[in-house]
Amino acid sequence: MTGNRGIAHLVCGRRAKWLVLGLWLVLLFLTAPFAQKLTDAQDNDAASWLPGSAESTQVLEISKDFRPEQIPAVVVYARDSGLTAQDRAAITADAAQLRQLTDHGIRGAETRGPVYDRQVDPRAAQIYVPITMDEKGWERIAPAVDSIRDVVGRGGDGLAVHITGPGGTSADFSEAFEGIDSTLLLSAMTVVVVMLLITYRSPTLLVVPLLSVIAALFTAQSLIYFLAQHAGLTVNGQSAGILTVLVFGAGTDYALLLVARYREELRRHEDRHEAMARALHRAGPAVLASGATVVLSMLMLLAAEMNSTRGLGPVAAIGVAVALLAMMTLFPALLVICGRWIFWPVIPHLGAPDPTERGIWARTGRGIAQRPRMIWVVTSLVLALCSLGLIQLRAAGISNADAFTGKPDSITGQEVSEEYFPAGSGDPLVIVSNQAQARQVGQAVADTEGVVPTSLGLPAGAKPVYEGQVLFEATMTAPSDSEAAKQTVERVRDAVHAVPDADAQVGGGTAALLDMDKATTHDNLVIIPLVLAVVLLILCGLLRSLIAPLLLVGTVILSFAAALGISALAFRHLFDYAGESTDFPLFVFVFLVALGIDYNIFLTTRIREEAAHQGTRRGVVTGLAATGAVITSAGLVLAGTFAALGTLPMVAFAEIGFAVALGVLLDTFVVRSILVTSLFLDVGPKVWWPHRLAREDDVGAPAEPEVTRSGG
Repeated sequence: MTGNRGIAHLVCGRRAKWLVLGLWLVLLFLTAPFAQKLTDAQDNDAASWLPGSAESTQVLEISKDFRPEQIPAVVVYARDSGLTAQDRAAITADAAQLRQLTDHGIRGAETRGPVYDRQVDPRAAQIYVPITMDEKGWERIAPAVDSIRDVVGRGGDGLAVHITGPGGTSADFSEAFEGIDSTLLLSAMTVVVVMLLITYRSPTLLVVPLLSVIAALFTAQSLIYFLAQHAGLTVNGQSAGILTVLVFGAGTDYALLLVARYREELRRHEDRHEAMARALHRAGPAVLASGATVVLSMLMLLAAEMNSTRGLGPVAAIGVAVALLAMMTLFPALLVICGRWIFWPVIPHLGAPDPTERGIWARTGRGIAQRPRMIWVVTSLVLALCSLGLIQLRAAGISNADAFTGKPDSITGQEVSEEYFPAGSGDPLVIVSNQAQARQVGQAVADTEGVVPTSLGLPAGAKPVYEGQVLFEATMTAPSDSEAAKQTVERVRDAVHAVPDADAQVGGGTAALLDMDKATTHDNLVIIPLVLAVVLLILCGLLRSLIAPLLLVGTVILSFAAALGISALAFRHLFDYAGESTDFPLFVFVFLVALGIDYNIFLTTRIREEAAHQGTRRGVVTGLAATGAVITSAGLVLAGTFAALGTLPMVAFAEIGFAVALGVLLDTFVVRSILVTSLFLDVGPKVWWPHRLAREDDVGAPAEPEVTRSGG
């Protein structure tokens, strides 16, 4: 014990605290300028999201030999009463101007159109403008679409003009992601400030954890930037946004736990350096175990087939690891440097009574101890009932039209286009095959249900043949992001794969969506058991028990199912969302289990500590009394930071934010405070089996907290 406190003094000793602060200041001075460059290092092209081994990804790579990777923007013109001669002249003039564009990757010379919906008295026209993609991804598309908009305008006098197709939709997605880092940073910071004010009731104390977590975020962003630039780490808009939420949420949680223990020790020790050393010694193992759980759980995402999911793993793990390091070094050093006054106006003085010993959580624990079995049975049944909402879950992917919380121009344009043209126009199938079998492959595609037979052709600007292979496109009758279109892709693949020696493959936007769905299904089946195994092993090592970890993992699974069930009902009947993305259950599970288990770790490590001195049942009540307030505050902070994802105008982020926030609140107020507490009280000492604590006999021990032993 003395040796462990000696290690703690390396962080908060009289001289060491200044050394720690100096090292962090140097680190921030060297790295902070690179944090803002993380956006420039993001890779948002299609390959960074798609599963690497998928057929659509292979077609995407092969097609680069025929032409640069392109994404078409589709300009749609429509007038219900029919296009006038003046409309048609303006459309022709627009097409001529678009052919002259070359900025932001626009290949104006390859512009196709105008194409009219019918030869006589047309009501609508379309112009296809290809945009060349590069490593900048979305960053290039939005300016390109703006340039196109400058030419075609927004219509008027009854003529509707919209920019849709993959290019238009991607530009709207890009706009939704624009400023994501600053938006989430400000939202998360606001939540943290408000919750710290409520928790600490101190305007001065909240500054220390806030500065520490911001330092952690800048350091993590800088480190990830260097790895993205020089080590091939894939970072995209999704992982960069989630990084901010994780660092703020997890970092503040660790700060809350450490401050609570430090406050306890300040009431027992006059020297604040000794008080912090003891706080780190007592709370450190729980914080480290919680951080290790999150880091290792995130690294399990490396087993994913989806490139976007696999890339999120190390990004999130690095963020949480840096947050853990900052909260175990910089944060305690700053607290000790500031002294007791930082707690103003509620300053903990030597010998002051511990308010948790007679607080609401102490009374809650004593109340649960009266009938623990009935309480955990009823609580479990209620959570199981909530999980029945899972039958409303529609995690089969969502269309572009349903992906936004609002209705951007590209979606309106898509609806207008589908009214007059084949629904799949603008986002065709892409087929590659050997040249010798090209005619057979083309006929197989044309004969497939769901394909417009007359639409087969060579893409504009593409080489007719490359190294014995050919590439051509085909339009589908169904919207490219619909389930019917995915079924068409399946049929086309079956047809072309059956052509002998053709080596034919089918790609394109719809094929990519289909492959992503399949990869995510695989990832769900592989990663969820891996995360559970990691959590179970860490709990077994931390608690040196088998029964307690199994009970805790069981409660987390039940909490996850209930959160998902309630969320599904809310999405259907409250928010009116059309469905969920296929990776929605996986992300919610990983975040809920990895982060939600923190609260069980905080509680059960304190229970185990107290059980060694006053028996398991008394230890349960004391542990709940001592940790109840801080865990509740931590849960509210984490729920609030994830709820900040709802500020983004994208359904997938809003759904993840809502479900994780709800799950964290369930963990905080129901699972940890009621279910786990009642289970441990009912099972008693046997919860520690096979450790020697399981052999104690405290069946008759009164469930009252021992006032002389509340902090250890």
